[in-house]
Amino acid sequence: MPPEWHPQRWLWVGFPHNLDEWPGYLGRAQEQIAAFASAVADSGQEVRLIVRDAANAARARRLCSAAVTLEVRHFGDVWLRDTGPLIVKAGGAPLAMRFGFNGWGGKYLMDGDQEIGSELAASAGLMVETADWILEGGAIDGDGAGLVVTTQQCLLNPNRNPDLSRTEIEARLARDLGFDRVLWLGEGLINDHTDGHVDNLARFVAPNRLALPRATGADDPNAAIYADAKRRAEAFGVDVHEAPSPGRIEVDGRIEPASYMNFAVTTRLVVVPIYGSKHDADGVAAVAELFPDRDVIGIMADAVLGGGGSFHCASQQMPML
Repeated sequence: MPPEWHPQRWLWVGFPHNLDEWPGYLGRAQEQIAAFASAVADSGQEVRLIVRDAANAARARRLCSAAVTLEVRHFGDVWLRDTGPLIVKAGGAPLAMRFGFNGWGGKYLMDGDQEIGSELAASAGLMVETADWILEGGAIDGDGAGLVVTTQQCLLNPNRNPDLSRTEIEARLARDLGFDRVLWLGEGLINDHTDGHVDNLARFVAPNRLALPRATGADDPNAAIYADAKRRAEAFGVDVHEAPSPGRIEVDGRIEPASYMNFAVTTRLVVVPIYGSKHDADGVAAVAELFPDRDVIGIMADAVLGGGGSFHCASQQMPML
C-alpha cells in the first residue's frame, strides 16, 4: 500500500447530505467540504466529489470550483477514508482491497456504507478483493516502507474483530496491505467517534518519520495521550516530529476531538483542518515544515468536526500505480 504522499490520480471526497447526522450545521459542513474539494481541484489534481442525489449535486455545484467533478452515488456518511477502497499494488497492477465494515463498532450503521467502497473501485476499473476481517482506513497510516501505525483502542477493540489476537491482526495487515511492522500506540483522542482512529493522532510524513501533536496549554484534554504516543513511537525507533495541537475545543461543554493531524495529503497540496483556535496558524506552519515540496493551507473544519471527523476522514486517494 503506497503512502499518501505517493502521486495520486484523483481524490474521492464525500459531500455531507444527512441532516440527522449534521443537526444545525449541515450547510456549513457542506461549505467546508466544498472548500476542501475546490482547493485540491484548483491545485491541478482531479477531485471526484461523491454526492447523494440530484439536489445535493446542485448544492455542491453552486459551492464548488468548476474544476471539481461530481458523481451521484448512493452512500451513507461522508467518511470515505473508512468506507472507500484501499488501493495496493499487487503483481504490478493496482488492486482495491475491501474490508468488513460494521459502522465503527456498530455505532453508526447507515444505508450504502457497506457498498460504496466496491462501487467506487468498480467505477475506477479496479479488481476488488475482500478481506475476511473488519478494518477502517482511518485506523491505520503507513510510511511507504512497510511500517504502519495504529492504536490499540481501535484495532484491538472487541467491537471490531473479537476473535482476532494482536498477532493475528498483524499477520492480516501484512497479508492484505503489505505492512511487515506495526507501531502500536495506545489511546486515540478523547470523544473520537471511531474509538481512536490513528489518523486523528499520528501521521507518517516520510519513511520512519511520524508527526504527533504536542499539548498546548495546561487544559489540553489530550496531553497524556500525546505524551504516551510519543513515548511508544520513540521506543519503537521512529523519528518523531511534533506539531502544536488545537488545544481544548469544546461545543456545548463537550470536548471535541479536534486535530491538525487530520490533514489530507494530495499530489501538490496538503490541506490542514483548522477550528478557530488561537493555535491554528502555528499548527498549519508546523505541518508545512513537514512537507516542503507541497503547498500547505488551512481550511476551516469546525462544522465537519461536528459530524465526527475532518478532511482526511472524508477523502480517499487513488494513487498512480
